[in-house]
Amino acid sequence: MNDSPGWASPGPAPSDDRPPENSGSAEPTGPAEPADQAPDSKWSKEQPPAAQWSAPSTPPPRSYAQTPPGQGGYGQGGYGPQHGGHGPQQGGGWGAPGPGGWGGPPPAAKPGVVPLRPLGVGDILDGAVSTMRAHWRTVLGITVTVAVLIQVANTLIQHYLLPEPLAIDPSANNAEALRQAVDEMQNSLLSMGPTLAITLVGTLFTTALLTVVVSRSVLGRPVTLADAWQEAKPRLAQLLGLTLLLAVGACVVMTVGVLPGLLLGSGGGAALAALGGLAGFVVMVWLLIRFSLASPALMLERQTIGQALRRSAKLVQGSWWRIFGITLLTMLLTGLVSLIISMLFSFIAFLVDGEGISNLLKGSAPEFGWGFLIITGIGAVIAMAITYPISAGVTVLLYIDQRIRREALDLDLARAAGLSDYGTEQPTHPTPGS
Repeated sequence: MNDSPGWASPGPAPSDDRPPENSGSAEPTGPAEPADQAPDSKWSKEQPPAAQWSAPSTPPPRSYAQTPPGQGGYGQGGYGPQHGGHGPQQGGGWGAPGPGGWGGPPPAAKPGVVPLRPLGVGDILDGAVSTMRAHWRTVLGITVTVAVLIQVANTLIQHYLLPEPLAIDPSANNAEALRQAVDEMQNSLLSMGPTLAITLVGTLFTTALLTVVVSRSVLGRPVTLADAWQEAKPRLAQLLGLTLLLAVGACVVMTVGVLPGLLLGSGGGAALAALGGLAGFVVMVWLLIRFSLASPALMLERQTIGQALRRSAKLVQGSWWRIFGITLLTMLLTGLVSLIISMLFSFIAFLVDGEGISNLLKGSAPEFGWGFLIITGIGAVIAMAITYPISAGVTVLLYIDQRIRREALDLDLARAAGLSDYGTEQPTHPTPGS
């Protein structure tokens, strides 16, 4: 345990070539042979193991804790710990888990928004949404505040600071058209710079605070906005450094891939730039997924930037495709939600700002007024308030899932949540690995 409230520090783990601490044995412990049984007994030797049968009226043995339905104990369709034999499982009795039992394995403890076992895709997405529902005041307080500040700054930049769109001459020759295209691209990049910088800072604060909220919700503990800020504030500078390092690294990789073709020029240079850009994009995605868990590692384990990057690489190793798939699915879902909300509010804004849409229909660059900017800004705030918590929640829960699978973090989380007997009972049947 570290000094972060309600969290556990990483200990010796399989990813460090050491076995996890307090890991339960997965070997079955068979009953001892009765001492008074005569060697020449006429009973058949093919008898069921002792102490594995009880009268149907006998209540089934309880699990590690007397917990309400859905949070431990035995039940139909429950899920037990599935990683290396950790967790409470008992053999014997009617409805006991194991071969020939009437019921399934006991469901894993669930003190918070996710069960303490290896998580599936549904568990991770449901945990992110459940965090929003359980701590909606704190989550909305964070996301709405940050989103409003971002949109106010972006609206002022768009109205006062952005350069006028360049006029395109449709009758220009090839050289002039190429120059106009380059100037337009440069103009667009200059326009996007301030917006990206503001969005980066806003995302930084949102990620830091929501990481604390999700980590508390896993333990079932309440958290206020003041609590999240107090815990995240000491790590903001390092989180900013990590975010900038990843962004700069992605830009460097893409530049290295495209630059040889740009320097070569001509048609062959364009083909080489396209091929290098594709290769650079693949490498960039691979690196971003490899280091995608660095942010929660830095926040929750209080590590340095370099240690957080190495920690993420170690946790992702062997699970890259799984983490990539879940991350891509989350991006598609949140992107779809953002697109729907943006289209709805953009349509309303076009109806309100008739001059902008009339210019657009005439083929000229639209000049939107305050009404259009305010309405679209409201839509962007709503979209960010919904999608930011889901994205941050998925990242943190992926980090927790990887540590449960590799390091039996569920044992530390259970103790932190007050489940003192979790994982202390030895299973009588081997449990499958995760």
